[in-house]
Amino acid sequence: MIDQLLKTPLTELAGIKHPVVQTGMGWVAGPRLVAGTANAGGLGILASATMTHEELEKAIVEVKGRTEQPFGVNLRADAADAPARCDLLIEYGVKVASFALAPKPELIAKLKEHDIVVIPSIGAPKHAKKVASWGADAVMIQGGEGGGHTGNVPTTLLLPTVLDAVDIPVIAAGGFFDGRGLAAALSYGAAGVGMGTRFLLTQESRVPDAVKQRYLDADLNGTVVTAKVDGMPHRMLRTDLVDSVEESSALKRLGPTARRTLAFKKMSGMSWRGLIKDGQAMKHGSERSWAQMVLAANTPMMLKAGLVEGDPDAGILASGQVVGVIDDLPSCEELIERVVTQAAAELRRTQGYVV
Repeated sequence: MIDQLLKTPLTELAGIKHPVVQTGMGWVAGPRLVAGTANAGGLGILASATMTHEELEKAIVEVKGRTEQPFGVNLRADAADAPARCDLLIEYGVKVASFALAPKPELIAKLKEHDIVVIPSIGAPKHAKKVASWGADAVMIQGGEGGGHTGNVPTTLLLPTVLDAVDIPVIAAGGFFDGRGLAAALSYGAAGVGMGTRFLLTQESRVPDAVKQRYLDADLNGTVVTAKVDGMPHRMLRTDLVDSVEESSALKRLGPTARRTLAFKKMSGMSWRGLIKDGQAMKHGSERSWAQMVLAANTPMMLKAGLVEGDPDAGILASGQVVGVIDDLPSCEELIERVVTQAAAELRRTQGYVV
């Protein structure tokens, strides 16, 4: 691990050396990738949305067996068992709790009582203000270049508006892959950057090699944003399956959707009552219709087919637009070292512009 070159509010808050976050990608951000990031000085985030409670506990134990460095766990704030999962973070001394949606104030307070750093992901300044008022320690924003459900506002516009809205550290995600991006984000006022697709394409990522090659072959026009897969805008690689879903009617998608929902129920071990309860929690405060919620329920199985089982013809490959400029598979240590080194060099270079 290289020496610390950049000291920011994020490195201080999370106790890490470098202001680089590996985001909690479902089916991708497992113990090996998280530990690889942590051992390289970044903040690795374990993805728990596709895990049962028991699987999450096992994964946390494995990460702790692979690294002594701080790491985080990404949680679904709208999951019925979110409080129980937070208890696991408390029990095992996990440093960071990352949330895809805003956790309730009482959950934030409980985590902070045990010195766990709370970082929700948000997509608008008003959401940043809300979670900041509830006690969140930092927020992560993701611009439209990313692969999540954050809308089409680019990072370069979303980031400054959120920075103007809150006084807590802001982590920028969406479109980052190298040191120039990190330097730019820090110049805006961000405390660090989050990278998903860039870490998906590393040696420690569990994604099959053949699928990684599909990503490496993609260009800047190789992704598409569609709501027909899970009812909300979602960026993914263009594949024959995605093209067919884009062109199909809702009626034709109903059968495959129902089959995948049943498969997810079996995989997660959830009862129908639990599945419905989770769906109600997800829908609460959401603009999704029940038809969209049914679509959303089958997303984990489509992601698993593509990212774990390596079958793009049966699954989807979530991706940020940045995939079009990535052409290698470094280790986490190699990636973080070059990102941080380049960022420091760029920041030193631009100091010469000041008169």
